[in-house]
Amino acid sequence: MVVLLTSVALVLTGIAAVRGDHGDLPVDAAPASDARSTDDAATATPPGAGLAAVSTQGLTLTAAEAEEPTSPQADPDWVAAVSRATGIPAVALAGYADASLTLGQEDAACRLGWSTLAGIGAIESGHGSHGGSVLGEDGRAFPPIIGPALDGAGFAAIRATELSTSLDGDPQWQHAVGPLQFLPSTWQRWGSDGDHDGRSDPQDVDDAALAAGRYLCASGADLTTAAGWHRAVLSYNHDEGYVAAVLVRADAYAVASTSAAVTTRP
Repeated sequence: MVVLLTSVALVLTGIAAVRGDHGDLPVDAAPASDARSTDDAATATPPGAGLAAVSTQGLTLTAAEAEEPTSPQADPDWVAAVSRATGIPAVALAGYADASLTLGQEDAACRLGWSTLAGIGAIESGHGSHGGSVLGEDGRAFPPIIGPALDGAGFAAIRATELSTSLDGDPQWQHAVGPLQFLPSTWQRWGSDGDHDGRSDPQDVDDAALAAGRYLCASGADLTTAAGWHRAVLSYNHDEGYVAAVLVRADAYAVASTSAAVTTRP
């Protein structure tokens, strides 16, 4: 499922394999300056734990009423304030937060925080900014974010399918797609309609964030525990360097968000 991107270029610096539902893909090793040790990652406190402003419960307190009671949305004032504090584009942050709120209703035992999704989104595509892409007001990346061909040259060789070609435009090889870099085969199973526009689009950060959240929660873990958080993120990408890098990013976002002046709605 995961082919790591940076906001500057696609790089392949490691040889660890992504397995399970993601397929077998070499992934980037986390830079030493951007990761804790793997031992730290396995035992560290989950991002934002104990911080009411950034926990799932705290976020629920800032949720505005949506038209559909089963589709909560983060308070726009919270999104604006936390976007300024963290540097995460507001449209991406709203996607992560709304997915967290939705999962709070769908799978209350999971307790997935928005900062975890933000950490993943930062590493995968710089929150939809890879290759000069920009997230529109509707959450879609333009131009679309397409990873490298999985043609066996540095990556696993995965032949195209009708679905993959419809998503990445390549009739021969599959590519990971969108702000959270889903493989088409993984999207076929986990694809979601996070913004309720009637379609499931991996290029739409709202859809991709909800799909990623559902994937993480499928681990069956409580993501407010260190072991549970590690288990879930490792299931998303079987590389300890990746898990450590996500933890660093997610922690930074959680801490930065506490400085935001948030006006909660009843």
